Amino acid sequence: MMVGSLPVLAAGANGLPYGLPIHPNLVHLTLGLFIVAIAFDIVAALYPLEKPIFKFLAIPLTSSNLYDVGWFNMVAAAIITFFTVAVGFYEIILAEPDMDIVSPWGLGAMDTMVWHGVGGVLLLGLIVGMTIWRGFQRYVWREDRARQVQWSYLLAGLGIFVLMFAQGTLGAHLGGDFGVHVTADRLIRAGINPNAELLNVVIKH
Repeated sequence: MMVGSLPVLAAGANGLPYGLPIHPNLVHLTLGLFIVAIAFDIVAALYPLEKPIFKFLAIPLTSSNLYDVGWFNMVAAAIITFFTVAVGFYEIILAEPDMDIVSPWGLGAMDTMVWHGVGGVLLLGLIVGMTIWRGFQRYVWREDRARQVQWSYLLAGLGIFVLMFAQGTLGAHLGGDFGVHVTADRLIRAGINPNAELLNVVIKH
């Protein structure tokens, strides 16, 4: 079938009942929402220092606007991450990795999948916890203060960035080294030329 002008291989070619893995796309949505949430809260917290710059550039921004972006992105990140983790577990159950390969971190396929799964649940818990923490700051603890977020909250967010990097690296190992749900890898192992298969899809559709 065709998605826009891009050909998509038939379901099953990547070991899934659909043509494209969903988990990686949701992962990037989780990352984007969380990073934007923390980034805007940092900018808002430093707003007194940045205000002359915004004024000089004629950018009509207030710290409350920036905090709103941080808050709503954090809420969205918490919601999306439930789906990210759920789909991730579904797709990992269907994975058939190469058990004879060792990742750059010295882990086998099963250990990598286990750690990636544990990391996903841990990050889900941390993001939900950060959202609750952020909500208390916004509506209870710091409702009447100019700086809506605590410095400890921002530092915790930066710490979670490090965990996200490690988690993302494990995911990259699953795809890049073990070929989990990578269509081209599975076709090559089946003795099929991925370019020829892609050409057939284009011709048929």
